[in-house]
Amino acid sequence: MSRSKRWTSPWRNARRSTRPRRPPARRKPSVQTSQAPGPASKGGPLAGLKVVELGQLIAGPFAARTLADFGADVVKIEPPGDPARPGSGGDPLRQWRILKDGTSLWWQVQARNKRSVALDLKQPQAQDIVRKLAAEADVLIENFRPGVMEGWGLGPETLQARNPALVMLRISGYGQTGPYRDKPGFGVVAEAMGGLRHLTAEPGRVPVRVGVSIGDTLASLHGVIGILMALQHRHATVGPAAPRGLGQVIDVALYEAVFNCMESLLPEYDAFGAVRGPAGSALPGIAPTNAYRCKGDGYALIAGNGDSIYRRLMDAIGRPDLGADPALADNAGRVKRVEEIDAAIGGWTAQRSVAEVLAVLDAAHVPAGRIYTIADIAVDPHYQARGMLARMTLDDGSTLAVPGIVPKLSLTPGSQRRNAPALGQDTDAVLREIGLSARQIQALKERGIVGTS
Repeated sequence: MSRSKRWTSPWRNARRSTRPRRPPARRKPSVQTSQAPGPASKGGPLAGLKVVELGQLIAGPFAARTLADFGADVVKIEPPGDPARPGSGGDPLRQWRILKDGTSLWWQVQARNKRSVALDLKQPQAQDIVRKLAAEADVLIENFRPGVMEGWGLGPETLQARNPALVMLRISGYGQTGPYRDKPGFGVVAEAMGGLRHLTAEPGRVPVRVGVSIGDTLASLHGVIGILMALQHRHATVGPAAPRGLGQVIDVALYEAVFNCMESLLPEYDAFGAVRGPAGSALPGIAPTNAYRCKGDGYALIAGNGDSIYRRLMDAIGRPDLGADPALADNAGRVKRVEEIDAAIGGWTAQRSVAEVLAVLDAAHVPAGRIYTIADIAVDPHYQARGMLARMTLDDGSTLAVPGIVPKLSLTPGSQRRNAPALGQDTDAVLREIGLSARQIQALKERGIVGTS
């Protein structure tokens, strides 16, 4: 096998240089659709970055998807299916929510730009394959309960002994240390422990869940930030003692990612014993900002909490007296009389449709908006103009609307280069890249250690 075909990373051999590099040619920030097989690593700022994903469901896979969208070659490890049970095996997300032809539409987004290898990680030979992949990888992502990877001989001590440059992201409910480390943790529990669920309710009502898995997604994004910082550190530590630089372990706990976004809750409690409570659609301590019922069944979200914005808002609703009141000139004064201000705004919106309210407030340069459903999003011209309503061509030739890729980089935008893979679609190719022969691969298949689509 030629060296060029092996699963190796140009990132691992990078050296620091002071020579200026020519910027890449500017490309249109559009989402490209491709069904081409092979490594999904061409193009994007992370081109050539080798990532092994041992995650399932949301937290780990979302982090890996973000890297894949920007050029990383992500090899996703999934459990093989039972040949006697079609549709079995693989990441459980393949079967979540609404299915099309037996596969989740969510999967089409979460697994785009990835390659799938089916491995039974409970088998020693499958674990050895992961060790070989990790030896050539830049990043490994896992979101198992703490201790599972060590039980398979895949802990950081083992993997980094062979590849000191490996960056390892570990996402779990409560982190790798502490008294709760061994408890099972899902995003919904993390949202409660992190303080979010207590706030998401009307006063006196049962706390409600945010309509999406925000705890998992926040952990994923913190993980991606950690990976990028660790790669920068690795680049900075290249030297005689570490020819490829030093990798490290990134420990992300779901509840900590949520808690990190809880603004001033802790210092307010520590200084004053204040326990912020649920406030419905309002934003406690900031006024005026709320959802106001309009004529009909709609609501308008209005954020008039800046001092000059507040005055423009009061003029727009015909209450210049409130705008000119010196006692309401700053946020502290408005918070004391927030019920009076909300009543004035609500009385004005109740006589107008959402469209009429927004037209007046747009003209007054007051931040406001309607509450969108996905049906509203799908036809919104701004979403369209920004490339956020992308279309992908599925393997059967049909097309599917999917979210565009964010963030938008001016020189190296993300792109979709391949569709979400079938279970084990890339098993043979990846195993060949780490040096296994066709005979060895077939023997592993016969023993149920690996699987293919």
